[in-house]
Amino acid sequence: MQAQDLATALATALVGKTDLYAAIRQALSGRGITPELAPAVLASAMDHLAGGDAAARETAERLRSADQGLLAAIARAGAGGAAISQAPALRAALANAEVAPLFRPDIAGARHMALLTRGEMPDMPAYSDRAFDVWFTAQGVDYGLGPYGEKRTVYTAAQFADAASPERRMVHLGIDVFAPAGTALYAPLPGTVEHVTYNADPLDYGHTLILRHDLGGITFHTLYGHLAGTLPGLCRVGQQVAAGQHIADLGDWHENGGWAAHVHFQIMSDMLDQTGGNFFGVGHESLWDVWSDICPDPNLILRLPPSAFTR
Repeated sequence: MQAQDLATALATALVGKTDLYAAIRQALSGRGITPELAPAVLASAMDHLAGGDAAARETAERLRSADQGLLAAIARAGAGGAAISQAPALRAALANAEVAPLFRPDIAGARHMALLTRGEMPDMPAYSDRAFDVWFTAQGVDYGLGPYGEKRTVYTAAQFADAASPERRMVHLGIDVFAPAGTALYAPLPGTVEHVTYNADPLDYGHTLILRHDLGGITFHTLYGHLAGTLPGLCRVGQQVAAGQHIADLGDWHENGGWAAHVHFQIMSDMLDQTGGNFFGVGHESLWDVWSDICPDPNLILRLPPSAFTR
């Protein structure tokens, strides 16, 4: 089947579907489309829909409202490939890279505990509850850890949903590290400051830093959210930072988006269409294979034992 015929068939398969992400994957599976070609076929299908009847145009509008980089990643996965082509190579490179500790003392050698949110710790206040500070201090540890890949029911606001699917993004794409406000953070790898941003929405990142890195020719980014107002004085866009350099401090409630003091630390193998100094911090459970290619496990850098994230 020619590419244009494939695009027409894909467009027909998408019209009126409630979950367009799932429909894209299903429609591309087994079609013989290469992962490299799949995003172009999807883009052509969207153009076809935009010129169709009312139902087709409504489907096109829903697709256009989604992050186009995410749609391309879903299309590649639907065609049987890696959602992000460089993700496997990035994981391998990070596993062998020399990294500096994100905190001093390093988390691995200090007192730490997992902070789990799915009922395992019923006495723990929510991260967004100011009572958390007193509770955490009483635990007698230096660091608390919120795991990568944890499904969190707290993400119920409209900002965690979009028109392409009724499924909310609820699976955590970073690792949270809790410590007192003002605690210093250090660059784990050399890089370039890409964004220094204040994301002001309630329960967003507050002060946010995104660094761009090159590791053996592989370009990727790291994100540090919920930082202190000292950030603009420590980092400026375009600045080169060295591994081990002081890059930020943990923010307090009034400056970090309204959370107990912590950093949301995340890797992005691809920035998708996000250019404004923010990035998705949670992903769809049904698309976890896609999201885990986009945002590989930050423990590739932190290098903590699996027991650090369990009770």
